[in-house]
Amino acid sequence: MREKISAIIILILFVLFAVYQILIGRNATVLNVITPTMIQIDTNGNKLVDENETFCVPDIITFTADSSKNSDIAAKENGLTYGQSLAIGYLADDFAHKFLDYKKVKIEPTEVVTPECRYANIYVEDSSYNKELKNSGFAIDAKNFKLLNEIKFNEIKEKAEKLKLVILNHHSGKYHTIDCKYGQIAHDAIIIPAAEVPKDAKPCQFCHVNRHINSKNSGIEDSNSVYGSIPDIPPPPGKITNENITLILTDFTRIIKPDKNCNHAVCKEFVNCINSSKKSIDVAAYGWAEIPAVVKAFDLAQKRGVEIRMIYDTNAKRENYYSETQSFLSKFKNLRSDEVENNTKLTNMLMHNKFAIFDGQKVYTGSMNFSATGLSGFNQNSTLIINSRQVADLFEKEFNQMYKGKFHTQKMSSKNNVDIISGTSSLSIYFSPQDKGLTEGVVPIIRKSKKYVYVPTFLISHDGIKNELINAHNRGVDVKIIIDANNTKTKAFSELRKANIPLKVENYAGKMHAKSIIADDEYLVVGSENFSYSGENKNDENLIVIKNSKLAVLYRDFFKYLWARIPDKYLTTYIRPEGKDSVGSCYDGIDNNFDGKIDNADSGCKSNTKRRK
Repeated sequence: MREKISAIIILILFVLFAVYQILIGRNATVLNVITPTMIQIDTNGNKLVDENETFCVPDIITFTADSSKNSDIAAKENGLTYGQSLAIGYLADDFAHKFLDYKKVKIEPTEVVTPECRYANIYVEDSSYNKELKNSGFAIDAKNFKLLNEIKFNEIKEKAEKLKLVILNHHSGKYHTIDCKYGQIAHDAIIIPAAEVPKDAKPCQFCHVNRHINSKNSGIEDSNSVYGSIPDIPPPPGKITNENITLILTDFTRIIKPDKNCNHAVCKEFVNCINSSKKSIDVAAYGWAEIPAVVKAFDLAQKRGVEIRMIYDTNAKRENYYSETQSFLSKFKNLRSDEVENNTKLTNMLMHNKFAIFDGQKVYTGSMNFSATGLSGFNQNSTLIINSRQVADLFEKEFNQMYKGKFHTQKMSSKNNVDIISGTSSLSIYFSPQDKGLTEGVVPIIRKSKKYVYVPTFLISHDGIKNELINAHNRGVDVKIIIDANNTKTKAFSELRKANIPLKVENYAGKMHAKSIIADDEYLVVGSENFSYSGENKNDENLIVIKNSKLAVLYRDFFKYLWARIPDKYLTTYIRPEGKDSVGSCYDGIDNNFDGKIDNADSGCKSNTKRRK
């Protein structure tokens, strides 16, 4: 009997091993480049880094800008200071990221397995990454620390010296020389060229003794080049009112930790709208946080007799994305979730709106969730306050459809919703999935653009928008895109970059959460609707196209400001949403990449002061 059990166990283990071999032999996606020789690859397709998904390149090592993994022994053996090895490691990391980031790869594991990783040969299309790395000039023999291509290595060394790299500690706001021990043990630091040091960063008093920020010794030669291509310019106005429309833009490059203090204009204006309401407040919100000022304003509104109705999102398990939503909603009587009875498929679609209607006259809407990350200005959002009974009527009709239980594909199309004249503005308002705002409202604007199209957005996966952006670029229109770091794995993202459209991945803790387009100093698009198939065809969303030159010019200038604040290197590379390159993401208390891990618990933020020998 024991022999049979043992045989069965061995057979199961053999089958599991065979399945594992098959899985890793297939195309898998690179999730993270830890160092040029240590790569995390999604072999099971769940888009998370699991055990046994960290692979190492056999027989070689490289330098890396990660001081916890850089080899000081290899530096000494090759006559380098440790600072020089980090500078060379900066270029080695860049080489690996460009070769591997989010690429589909094939893996041929060796028999060598360590607690850190499994050693393997890695292939990108028909190219062997192992061979490319060995020939690159970055590779060092792991046994004797000899350079594998000394000629190329010397060229790399010379290039690294010209970068004048420093260590910038996001948390303290200080910058250090590349060999400073205080910089190397910092928990939230990155290595960057000196030209990219922020103007308000302070030199470390230990490694920059008697050095002024503008001195040649500090590596920063021109005070007018602060940030280099990332100027510390004052932001343009984040709020403008033109007749009966107010536009509010939040700046995620300045606010790197969310709070519940309601100090930002987006929160103050929302509270003002609640406080000034007399009869009714209808809100359709994806979810809620319990912001004290907001809770108090609603409480006072109820006490003075204002009728308040709430619609919110739920899934088939009757859960909301935000943990505080149920507690917040318990304060109200007139509630309706988007649960569709006996229809799990529809219920699991998102009620993704973020709008409020006050007294049937004023509408507060946009991309901002009523969360701590939204109302504090931590995320980049665009918000509108529109004082118009005609606009409020359209939102009211949409709200009433949902309040009566009609959600998603059950809703009726809007009527008289385009070319609404309000003062000198013209507005077209679309509700998804019935109105097809991306196809009917956004695509035509891009198609007829002549000068520029700027796109600050959470994501792009809608084929129509992607294709028209490429067409506009090809006919000479200035197309620029800023996208959130979480959304670089889409087919559309790859195609936009292949088309040579300037596309920057943001590098801040907060999300690029706007869903906006600005075109030709004439049009702007604002709303809750992501530029995706689900946004247009499944979810409950709203999208507003406004023709108003003053609002468009403000948003244009704000986009240019954001563009300047994101380093140019993110035009060609990627960034981890939660990691030391993403400003503030390692100490903001937020799960920035949705993997269930926060700050130092995330592999991108883990601090380890031990060096690789």
